[in-house]
Amino acid sequence: MSEAADPARTIAFQGLHGAYSHLACVEAYPEMRPLPCDSFEETFEAVEDGRAAYAMIPIENSLAGRVGDIHHLMPDSGLHIVAEHFQRVVHHLLAPPGAKLKGLKTVHSHIHALSQCRRLIADLGLKAVVHADTAGAAAEVAARNDPSESAIAAELAAEIYALDVLRSGIEDAEHNTTRFMVMASEPIDPDPASGPVMTTFVFRVRNVPAALYKVLGGFATNGVNMVKLESYMLDGTFTATQFYADIEGHPSEERVRLALEELGFFSRHVSVLGVYPAHPYRYQGPGGAD
Repeated sequence: MSEAADPARTIAFQGLHGAYSHLACVEAYPEMRPLPCDSFEETFEAVEDGRAAYAMIPIENSLAGRVGDIHHLMPDSGLHIVAEHFQRVVHHLLAPPGAKLKGLKTVHSHIHALSQCRRLIADLGLKAVVHADTAGAAAEVAARNDPSESAIAAELAAEIYALDVLRSGIEDAEHNTTRFMVMASEPIDPDPASGPVMTTFVFRVRNVPAALYKVLGGFATNGVNMVKLESYMLDGTFTATQFYADIEGHPSEERVRLALEELGFFSRHVSVLGVYPAHPYRYQGPGGAD
């Protein structure tokens, strides 16, 4: 099947087959065909030019924090958030068929995966080799077929590259989870009566005293829960700051509408990136509602 075949059933992701983004696509949309892309920009473009219906974009990890560049790329992508997905990250120690733990000397993976498995790496006395991504590390270990080399990656990578799983669940923290945004060319409008709704937007405050304080006050006085607020510089300057926010609620709800009106009054730019159903993990996972 060519990449252009049936784009309505295709979901794009950044990385190689076997990456955690690939795994997120498989778990969230098992009926769709994952399309690997070399960069986040290419992933967005796959949806923009009609090769894919969705883009699966990692935005933050419970251990590593914010994914670099995403907050800059999302607002200018022309796409809309239509869903969120929380992917539990379970690291596996992979090696060529027949390899044994006692014979391993090196371990290859992404810098974050290596840092998240420090205990096992130290216990086995392995030399860590940094790669651009976990799937690429697994692919290289498979290609070299050296029983002294191993990789840290998803179990899906073991299946794709025909590697043995020597250890499973090797991450130091059990709550290792990545939040993904699913983006499409057209927005959706979920019914708040059908379940919890999230609204994500970016904004820049006016250059007046206490502008950010007043913006946040509008959400507080109207009883709107802001679950995420981050700032980042624009155009490499220290004076142009944009804020990224996630709130619980739909813009059509009175309390949210009033809060957004106050936001607009004290901001010089507001852009809603998406209104979408809240993922059940928010209320069932670690730190969720009781």
